[in-house]
Amino acid sequence: MKHTLQIANGATAMALAMTLSACEPSAPPTAPDPSPQDIYFERLSLLCNKAYPGQLVTNQEADAEMAGQPMIMHVATCDQNQIQIPFHIANADGTWNRSRTWIITRTEGGLRLKHRHRHEDGSLDAVTNYGGDTASEGTEIRQEFPVDQESITLFEAEGLDQSVTNTWAVEVSPPGEQEARFAYELRRPETADARFFRVEFDLAEPVDVPPPPWGD
Repeated sequence: MKHTLQIANGATAMALAMTLSACEPSAPPTAPDPSPQDIYFERLSLLCNKAYPGQLVTNQEADAEMAGQPMIMHVATCDQNQIQIPFHIANADGTWNRSRTWIITRTEGGLRLKHRHRHEDGSLDAVTNYGGDTASEGTEIRQEFPVDQESITLFEAEGLDQSVTNTWAVEVSPPGEQEARFAYELRRPETADARFFRVEFDLAEPVDVPPPPWGD
């Protein structure tokens, strides 16, 4: 009888322990670690409403008119899914070309870069809304955007066949890094004229916000 009582008491204790365990609050689910693209997008967002000076750092003949000219990138509008960055270039006569805006958008598969081009009267250029989507996670500092089919179709229609192999890249340094910079570049392979265009902006030296881009 004593042995039977011990078994019964043991079973009761086990059931009580299981009941108490079931009543304990479960640990909250662990949030996934941010991806390189999440961190990259957040770093761009930290620059919102600020403008920075830059310059051309490549030296191809196609860009000779831009060589030595002041440039400004302005992180003008930001939300959780899109950042718009007007790109201003000074002309030799002291006026400014405000025709270009870089637009970086979150997508289900990664990030997208598009280029908006306008004329001074605000109308859209015939070559606008071109760009591409990321094909990999990239890094927290650099994201690359191979040309998409929409852009290939546009380039072919406008006689810009050399551009159908474009890859663009945008870089942003970690906050507080010494010599922090933002960079934009375009590359094409040797078979398509080996195009290489790159501009860099000094994130340690913000400047006054420029006027809005044409059409805004």
